[in-house]
Amino acid sequence: MYFGETIGLLLVLTAAILTLRFFWHRFPPRIERIVLGAAAIVFAIRLVFAAARLSTMYPHFDAFICWAAVAGYELMLARFSLMRPRWLTSISSIILLLPVFGSTLLFPLTGIFYRGPADIRPIGNNYVVERTPWDVSVSGHSGTDLGIFYRPAMVPFFRHMVQRSSFSDEQCDSKATVVTVDPPRKLVYVHCPAHREGHDAINLTLPLP
Repeated sequence: MYFGETIGLLLVLTAAILTLRFFWHRFPPRIERIVLGAAAIVFAIRLVFAAARLSTMYPHFDAFICWAAVAGYELMLARFSLMRPRWLTSISSIILLLPVFGSTLLFPLTGIFYRGPADIRPIGNNYVVERTPWDVSVSGHSGTDLGIFYRPAMVPFFRHMVQRSSFSDEQCDSKATVVTVDPPRKLVYVHCPAHREGHDAINLTLPLP
C-alpha cells in the first residue's frame, strides 16, 4: 500500500517546511500573502472534495491535490507557530500536525506511488467502478478495494463516490468481483466468486444515495 514510502516523503516535506519556517520573516509581505493565500485555497478545495466525496477520473491528479493540500496545511501551521506567544502556538501546531500522519489521511496520499493506469471501468448508467488491489506484506494478506462512483454526463471529468466495498483474497476471488447497478431501485449488487472449494461466493446488496 506504499505506506512506508508515503511516510518517508511526508517526513521530507515536513522537514522542508520546518526549515522554511526559520527563514519566513525574510520573505516580503506580498510573497507571504501569496503563499498563504494559495495554501488556504488548495486546502479548502481538498476539504470540499472530501466532504462531498468528489474526485476526478484521474487518481494520480487526485493524489497530487492531496499532497498540495497537506503542504498548504503545513505552511499555514508554520506561519501560525510564529505568532505570539510562540511557546503556545508552537505546541498547538505540533498537536495539529499529528493527525496528518494518521492512516485515514495517509491513504489518499499513497496514490502518488501507484504505477500504471487506474483500473476504472464503466458499469452502465453513468456509473463506474475503480478497482484498487492491495497487498499488506507484513501480514501476507491481499485483496481488492472497490469504489463505485457516479460520473455526471455534463461534467465527466468529475465523479462522486456512492458506495465502496473491500474483499480479501482469503474470502473470495477479489480480482474477479463483478459490480452491477440498478438505478430504479437505487441498489448496487456486488458478486465476489469463490476461489476454491469449501468457500462460498460473497454477494452484497448495497444502497445507492
